[in-house]
Amino acid sequence: MQQATRTVPIVFVLVPDAVGTGIVASLSRPGGNTTGFTSPELGMSVKWLELLKEIAPKAMRAAVLRDPANPAGIGQFGAIQGAGSSFGVEINPIGVGNAEEIERGITAFAREPNGGLIVLALPTTVINRNLIIRLAAQHRLPAVYNSRYWIAEGGLVSYGPDVLDQYRRTAGYVDRILKGEKPADLPVQAPTKFELVINLKTARSLGLDIPSTLLARADEVIE
Repeated sequence: MQQATRTVPIVFVLVPDAVGTGIVASLSRPGGNTTGFTSPELGMSVKWLELLKEIAPKAMRAAVLRDPANPAGIGQFGAIQGAGSSFGVEINPIGVGNAEEIERGITAFAREPNGGLIVLALPTTVINRNLIIRLAAQHRLPAVYNSRYWIAEGGLVSYGPDVLDQYRRTAGYVDRILKGEKPADLPVQAPTKFELVINLKTARSLGLDIPSTLLARADEVIE
């Protein structure tokens, strides 16, 4: 879009590392014709590992579904890998280039006990989410996702930004620009609302007893 125009305003949403990828000059003063809202910081991915251990204390191995060519995936996997030893969890990458690679990777990982999955938010994981959810259930692997819609479709637990809130805030920026403000003067903003969602039916099918403290923190529990 930036290659197409440097004058028509552009407002983005859920973009990782907008400065590092050269989309804006800085978060506080984007410059140019582009501003918007970023994905969560890399520390969020460590929360997913923490959540996996809380919901499945016996997990000693975690497979991270990631794309090594995706900038966000590289950073998120690195953060999880760096935190693995502090949680006593061995971290294993699984490629998500296509459905066959995903199925092959999860099936091979599931041959050893005490494993769990962390699924990064990537185009290929979203496209193949029904397959991933099915494989997690088939191999009895507790899995942590980043957004509620995974849980509504049968996933175990998710923690991440409230996506609808992000899009509402994006619409607010569009409104301000249409009223005369410049994208260059509107700071790039990070998510401010997060939600924890748990599917108790899936937990029971996996034989997991969800801690009451975790249930109390949940924004939504799907029965």
